[in-house]
Amino acid sequence: MASERHRTGWRGRAMALAAGLLVAAGVVAQTPPQDGKPAAAAPKAAAPGKPAKKGAKKPAAPEFKLVLEPKAMDLLKATSARLAAAKGMSFTAVVGYEYPSKLGPPIVYTTRYDVTMQRPDKLRIIVPGDGPASEFYYDGKAMMAYAPAEDLVAVADAPPNIDAMLKAAYTTAALYYPFTDMIVADPYAALTDGAVLAFYVGPSGVVGGVKTDMVAWANKDVFLQIWIGVDDKLPRRIRAVYAADPLQMRHEMELSNWQLDAATPADAFASSKAQAAKRIAFKSPAGVVPPGVKPLAKPLATPPKVQPKPQ
Repeated sequence: MASERHRTGWRGRAMALAAGLLVAAGVVAQTPPQDGKPAAAAPKAAAPGKPAKKGAKKPAAPEFKLVLEPKAMDLLKATSARLAAAKGMSFTAVVGYEYPSKLGPPIVYTTRYDVTMQRPDKLRIIVPGDGPASEFYYDGKAMMAYAPAEDLVAVADAPPNIDAMLKAAYTTAALYYPFTDMIVADPYAALTDGAVLAFYVGPSGVVGGVKTDMVAWANKDVFLQIWIGVDDKLPRRIRAVYAADPLQMRHEMELSNWQLDAATPADAFASSKAQAAKRIAFKSPAGVVPPGVKPLAKPLATPPKVQPKPQ
C-alpha cells in the first residue's frame, strides 16, 4: 500500500529530473562561450558555382567537450551547503510528470508534497492530491504511511536517521520521493553523483518570484536544469529528462514556501488518527522493488524502462 500511494513519487523523480549525453553535448555546443573568447570560425564553404576539388578532405566535425564548469559546480555547492546547514526545514514540492497518450502529445499529471523535517530523525510528508491523498510520518523510531480515504496505515520500525530511513522505506516498500536529494545529510554528494557535465545557463527572474541562476547538469542517466535563488541559494525548480526513456518524457519540480530552522510542534511527526487506522503490511504491493530503480546510493538513477500503457 505504501508504494501504491506514492507511485507518482518515484515515477516523477527528480526532480530533479534528463536528456542523454548526446543531447547534453548538443546543448553544450550551442551554449555561448563562458570564458569571453570568441568561438572558432566555421569552415568556409566552397564558392558558389565551383565544385569541390576531387579527393579534398571533408572538414572535421567540431569536438564537443563535456566539462564541469566551476561556476556551475559552485552554485550546486552553495545550494547544497544551505540545505545541509539547516537543522530543520519545511517546503512545498509540486511535481509534474508527463505520461504517454494515444493522441501523441503526453498528458501531464501533478502531485503536491508538503514537507516538514528536523535533522537527524524527523520527517513528515503530506500529499493532498491530485490522486489518492496520503501521509507519511517518521519520528526516529518508526515510519508510517497512511491513506486517509481508506483509513489504512502501514507501520514499520525505522533506522535512527533520515538517510537510513529513506533507504529502508525504499528497500521495504519501494517508497521514493522526488525531493530526496534536498533532505539527505549531504545534498551535494547526491546532486553531483557521477557528474560529467555542468555549465551555467544564465540568470532568470520569473521562477518562484525571485532572481535565480540557471544551471545545467548531467550524468550518464539524467540531464537536469536547476534554478537556484541568487540571494538565498535555495532550489526553486528542477527540470529533468532521463537518458533511458525512449519517449524523453519531462519531469519538473517546483519548490516553494521554504522555511529553514523554524519552530515545529513536537507532535508534528506523528498522527493519532493514523495510529488508530486499520493496519496493513509495510511493503510494496508487488512485494518487490520496481525493476530498474536504484536505492538512495544512486539518487539520480535511471527509472524503470518499462513504459506505462497510453491513456
